[in-house]
Amino acid sequence: MITLQRLNRREALRYLGGAKVRRNEVMERMMDEAEQELFRAARPKYLYKIMDLPNGELTPGGDIKRHLDGCSRAVLLCATLGAEVDRLIRVAQIRDMAKAVVLDSMASVAIEQVCQQADEIIAAQLPGSYLTFRYSPGYGDYPVELQKTFLTLLDAPRKIGLSVSDSCLLIPAKSVTAIAGISDLPIPQKKRGCAVCNLRETCQYRRNGEHCGF
Repeated sequence: MITLQRLNRREALRYLGGAKVRRNEVMERMMDEAEQELFRAARPKYLYKIMDLPNGELTPGGDIKRHLDGCSRAVLLCATLGAEVDRLIRVAQIRDMAKAVVLDSMASVAIEQVCQQADEIIAAQLPGSYLTFRYSPGYGDYPVELQKTFLTLLDAPRKIGLSVSDSCLLIPAKSVTAIAGISDLPIPQKKRGCAVCNLRETCQYRRNGEHCGF
């Protein structure tokens, strides 16, 4: 079972715009209030499935093949905060846009926390194995359209109410799909971050002197 814990304020500020936003008494109060509302609204859920490699359906493009190099299996993961969080943010967008922006950033921190807890649970089920970091559809040249495949393989619409729109947006929005490689041997450190990102030239985080966390 996954339970949300205190959300990382520094990460929330990064989602809010990094260098352009400063922690002060007003911002701290808004983040505290947003956190409590999210804790009441969120229903964190996740699913995962172990798949054998190679698997052509799951590994189109060069980036994911390099990411999974040396791995004999992979774990598919999806996670969501639930539909009530989306509703909470939509209502705030109508009533108080500043609050809505803070809620959105804190919810982004919350779904990453859910994924990190899921990572730990999965790793505990695979003693003696080594996992790569999570890699999501939409990173590099890994097609975002694969979210549909992931959710179908995980039976996510039926099991946890997580689906994807025709334009490949996850519903609820505060959700994640990802794949991680599993190896019987230690995995060499792989490159990640701005240097290997296809969006580095247009990234808003980079313009603000920050990064997306990947």
